[in-house]
Amino acid sequence: MNIEKIIKELQQNNILSTKQINYEQLNGGTVSELYLLHNNGKKYVVKSNDSQVIKSEANFLDTYKDLNFLPQLLFVEESFNYFVYSFINGSTNYSKKNKKDMLCVLVNELINNYRPISQYIGWGWADEPTASWRSFLMTEILEANKIIGSQLSRNDFNLIQNLVKKNGNDHIPFLLHGDCGVHNFIFNNGRLTGVIDPTPVIGDPIYDLIYAFCSSPDDLTKATLDTAASQLVVINRNISNLYEQLLIGLFLRIGSCVKHHPDDIGAYLKAWEYWKRIVIR
Repeated sequence: MNIEKIIKELQQNNILSTKQINYEQLNGGTVSELYLLHNNGKKYVVKSNDSQVIKSEANFLDTYKDLNFLPQLLFVEESFNYFVYSFINGSTNYSKKNKKDMLCVLVNELINNYRPISQYIGWGWADEPTASWRSFLMTEILEANKIIGSQLSRNDFNLIQNLVKKNGNDHIPFLLHGDCGVHNFIFNNGRLTGVIDPTPVIGDPIYDLIYAFCSSPDDLTKATLDTAASQLVVINRNISNLYEQLLIGLFLRIGSCVKHHPDDIGAYLKAWEYWKRIVIR
């Protein structure tokens, strides 16, 4: 990314003023390239990635542009090489306190505002959709199983496969954040005030709630999940299989944990046994 060239383009499009502009490169944590711009007392984020990824993320922010809980989309380069959005002040440091309250805020401020996809384009990753929600989940658990290895048994994997096969395709497809975990949450004075860096998914809103619930190893209890799920109004169908969906999400999280957060694996394996007893009792 040629950030100085992009700055000139943004000035020409009246996104930035001609006053002095300072910039710094940020650690995107993915293949994205990120810069933070300081101009006229305001902060802006410039993000570059593959054009399909940029198009997908920009579409998500544009779809939910009325939500202050998300960054505001300010500019999209016409070939989708990069886009610009507002910077949300706060910290990404999760204190592992009041998870129940955090999830309730997430449900009410973000998930309950999700909208159905107006035209069917598939399920799963918005930039690479698949034929069904079931096939998306099956692909994800197969990939996770390669990473999990001996951490869980063959019977555990068979259980998850069976739960995914039971997961019907009668859902209404919604546009979801897709990477809705504490690593993408912004906090102010310990309270959740924003969510950044979507990896948009077309699917069931419960997916984002479960993703958030499993994204940290603390307080993975039934009481906390039940409290957050009770706040859901975005869907009007029966969520009686919530715990089965949770176990699928936890399996996926264990795969991610083995790969990226091995120090947390003990807590997640303990949670796995706890939730498995709830599901198969």
